[in-house]
Amino acid sequence: MCGITGIINPKEQNVIKKMADAIRHRGPDDDGYFTDEHVALGMRRLSIIDLARGKQPITSADGRFLIFFNGEIYNYKELRAELGDYEFKTDSDTEVILAGFKKWGEKVLPRLRGMFAFAIYDTRDKKIFLVRDFFGIKPLYYLVEPKESSLSAHGPRGKFANNDDSFSILAFSSEIKSFLVIPEFKPEVNNSAVFNYLSFQYNPLTETFFKNVFKLPPAHYMTIDVKTGRAEMKKYWQFEFKQNNALDERETAEEILKVMRDSVAHHMIADVPVGSFLSGGIDSSIIATLMQKVRGENPPSHKASEGQGKIKTFTVGFESLSEGNEAKETAEPLGTDHREITIGAEEYFKALPKVVWHFDEPVADPSALGLYFLAREAAKHVKVVLSGEGADELFGGYNIYLEPFARRKITWLPRFILRTIASMPFRGRNYAERALSKLEDWYIGNASVFQENEIKKLWQDDIPRFNLGTLYEKVKGLSDSTKMQYIDINTWLVGDILAKADKMTMAHSLELRVPFLDIRVAHFVATLPDRFKWRGSTTKYLLREAFKKILPESVRRRKKLGFPTPIRDWLTRDRVDVYDTILENPYIKSHMDVTYIKKLITDHTFKRTDNSRKIYLLLVLAVWYNVFIENSKLKINTNGHS
Repeated sequence: MCGITGIINPKEQNVIKKMADAIRHRGPDDDGYFTDEHVALGMRRLSIIDLARGKQPITSADGRFLIFFNGEIYNYKELRAELGDYEFKTDSDTEVILAGFKKWGEKVLPRLRGMFAFAIYDTRDKKIFLVRDFFGIKPLYYLVEPKESSLSAHGPRGKFANNDDSFSILAFSSEIKSFLVIPEFKPEVNNSAVFNYLSFQYNPLTETFFKNVFKLPPAHYMTIDVKTGRAEMKKYWQFEFKQNNALDERETAEEILKVMRDSVAHHMIADVPVGSFLSGGIDSSIIATLMQKVRGENPPSHKASEGQGKIKTFTVGFESLSEGNEAKETAEPLGTDHREITIGAEEYFKALPKVVWHFDEPVADPSALGLYFLAREAAKHVKVVLSGEGADELFGGYNIYLEPFARRKITWLPRFILRTIASMPFRGRNYAERALSKLEDWYIGNASVFQENEIKKLWQDDIPRFNLGTLYEKVKGLSDSTKMQYIDINTWLVGDILAKADKMTMAHSLELRVPFLDIRVAHFVATLPDRFKWRGSTTKYLLREAFKKILPESVRRRKKLGFPTPIRDWLTRDRVDVYDTILENPYIKSHMDVTYIKKLITDHTFKRTDNSRKIYLLLVLAVWYNVFIENSKLKINTNGHS
């Protein structure tokens, strides 16, 4: 696990060292660099596999190609066997990628089983090959220099389609903060990203909160000609549902157990200690249970884990709201070495500026700070943790996926009755409103903070909202619940779930692995029909059935937990510091209706309505602006310390 970075035609050769130092938290164990007349490339290494010889960059035997790699390839031993004629210098997965690329070119990508973002440099043809993994587990950003008005909120226009000269690639990195040390880069706010953030609670666009900085989308690669900065981007994989209604329930449940056990076993491959997050819900309980079984059958051989027969598990709780008891229901029968931490409101809000710095872009998910503190604790004991991200999206675990089934009970009512119900001021009115609408008209993903009518009151400019129409078109023949899954897999999963998983753990130099997002698991889960995902009021039905004889019954039947945060109760009238941070922020005052925001705060603090998510979203935006644009109020330096 590492952080990679690079700059094309740098005006200062020493800037690459500064770029790598800005992401030192991603790899405190080692660094590596390469420079020639066209590029400067660098990385910070967190040593996980082949600790002694895995130093990067690794160069091909003929000296033509070199690689900088962030991630893990879990089937690297199998691939290495296929590449038997290659003269390997290390036992690392990094060199296996390079050997595979040399033999198969970009066709090596579908063969990889893991999480990855890497750069391969062709020193002869002067081209860089940048890649991001299937689901976007690992981040990768690039900075462009526009030569005319050619950029849209969905990425550079023309360049990839028409191969014109409207802009050139300047740099790339695992985190945006690397670009801040480039003298030519002046951070400016991208209003389109902010506008969409108000609805989604994260930025769903390809362009980031910083003008001219973009994300390489998941399952894409980019080839850059470093002599010109011109680039070509292509998609190499797409998740598709291929539901098989002929599957047998019992046999499929057995296959789920087999596939998940294989995934967990591969995700435990490491030369350092490996632990697990344990929220108390079924997903993390599955991971911890399978880890303990694998550990019992295959004790670790590396010295760092000698005598460690127990898996180390970690849980976070908050004052007045804790999952400790639920997590113990899994940890105690398994006999894991379990640790729980509890976070209070003062510690939570004090950490927010540092957390926002690590995020690069605002993500208004209150649970992210829980993950930040959890990773800090886990990093004291292990170097790698496994976690349950992706299970809800792939297996259908969110409760809202059940709504289309429930709506069938009222959609037979005449529309004038539904409209009457929807106009009444009671808790279920939104449910009735959605029953009157097509899914495509209201479902934008798991998070929907400010509604469109509310944004019209809040935002003072006219900017279009991110259009999900293309995604909906790809699943138009499937059920509404499956459409919801597809939207979340392509937006919410990468923009919120995986973003916080990567940034919050790497903030503490901790590698997080996600066995549910293994490519083999994904291919298998794509075949599950709806009846295997949802049954009555039960989500992830067959996943629960598969572990019927393995998990405690209370755990197996438990509703989704996640890392709940009592942010509603913490945003009291006494939190003047929070409200002043929002109301005095220059960006918010210049782009939003402050009077409307004051009403949101007043209504919440007097308990007229729960506006905690809206207030928290605005708080994170204000802190982000202070940290990255003003950079004076909070005095955050490039090491993330206040």
